[in-house]
Amino acid sequence: MTGGSDLLLRDVRLPDARAGVDVLVREGRIAAVGPALPAPQGTPVLDGGGWLLSPPFVDAHFHMDSTLSHGQPRVNVSGTLLEGISLWGELKPLLTQEALVERALRYCDWAVARGLLAIRSHVDVSDPRLLTVEALLHVKKQVAPYLELQLVAFPQDGVLRSPGAFENLKRALDLGVEVVGGIPHFERTTADGAESVRLLCELAAERGLRVDMHCDESDDPLSRHVEALAFHTHRLGLHGRVTGSHLTSMHSMDNYYVSKLLPLMAEAQLNAVANPLINIMLQGRHDTYPKRRGMTRVPELMAAGVNVGFGHDCVMDPWYPLGSADMLEVAAMGLHVAQMGSVAGQRACFDAVTVNNARILGLEGYGLQPGCRGDFVLLQSRSTEEAVRLRAPRLLVVRGGRVLARAPRQAVELDLPGRPREVDFTLEAGDRSRTVPPPSGLDPGIT
Repeated sequence: MTGGSDLLLRDVRLPDARAGVDVLVREGRIAAVGPALPAPQGTPVLDGGGWLLSPPFVDAHFHMDSTLSHGQPRVNVSGTLLEGISLWGELKPLLTQEALVERALRYCDWAVARGLLAIRSHVDVSDPRLLTVEALLHVKKQVAPYLELQLVAFPQDGVLRSPGAFENLKRALDLGVEVVGGIPHFERTTADGAESVRLLCELAAERGLRVDMHCDESDDPLSRHVEALAFHTHRLGLHGRVTGSHLTSMHSMDNYYVSKLLPLMAEAQLNAVANPLINIMLQGRHDTYPKRRGMTRVPELMAAGVNVGFGHDCVMDPWYPLGSADMLEVAAMGLHVAQMGSVAGQRACFDAVTVNNARILGLEGYGLQPGCRGDFVLLQSRSTEEAVRLRAPRLLVVRGGRVLARAPRQAVELDLPGRPREVDFTLEAGDRSRTVPPPSGLDPGIT
């Protein structure tokens, strides 16, 4: 599939609450957005049924090299981060390029079906064979017509702790991996962790690349490598191009120190990625009760002006036995863990799996304005808050004006005395008494 297509999608709602809007795509780009747009001759026309149109979901933090490997060679009995790393170490010698590619492509199929069209995946460079790097570069090329896959050179075993890891990382960048990764809290000492941050940020500055580090993924309140990350970002002029992922130690830090840290992160224009599903699963494992949640301080980071995204992180691998590429599930977990139940909080969590993540990846032409790429997802909901609440079905997934996936409107017929035939789970704000007329049929309003 090459090039862009033409498409007119009628009668949709936008995330900014505008309703009755049409979206015209010409040659793969959005040409016009507005009511009652004329249909150019020969342009396919689809009925959006008044449902919510969103830009595609974006995952700013994932591990595609390990995905769908759950149970190989065994399961994570303790459920801890460290056993997951050890388990991945046991699996690496058994990996084959064919299996890596097959699992990654299957996951990409899942992603497209869920409206997830851009993923930043960390790829382990600790093995000198660079088997995972070659496999995911192959996958990146294969899925390019329908999914944007951005790769991070990730030294899972520590860039200083693992012999040859720094050279392996540079080799991976030479092969075409786009982002410099790191894991300072897994180095042998705190000093080594700080040194790894300096080394890797300088490499990224030298090559003009972005940085995305697993940073302070710990319950230890004294794990403070994000401070060094903010410092070197500011020192080297990498503003806006650096991301600290996980940052779970912030959940355990004292408020006085955080009051100093947040302005430093904002000054450096650092991005932050929380991984709600995995953070809540792995953190607090050494606690009895009270038990820490572990996810980083999302509302506080947002209030300080830090761009915060949510990642899926893992799906069916040594760290997490669940998952299905559903970024609305990620948003919903983030909303609950961060206690962001206000209308503004719910909308912010939706943004954390769409526009905020797009900014982290540096995606060009992302959005629903004229001139943007003709990429979007039609959701069976009336608002972004409702989409998160219902994990709304994806009725259409479109890239460059081409329909990649479609699904019928989900509906349930009831047989209850005196009640409507169809149960409707959608409910607009303030509307608590709306009744649903008998449906004329259960077919989707998409032709």
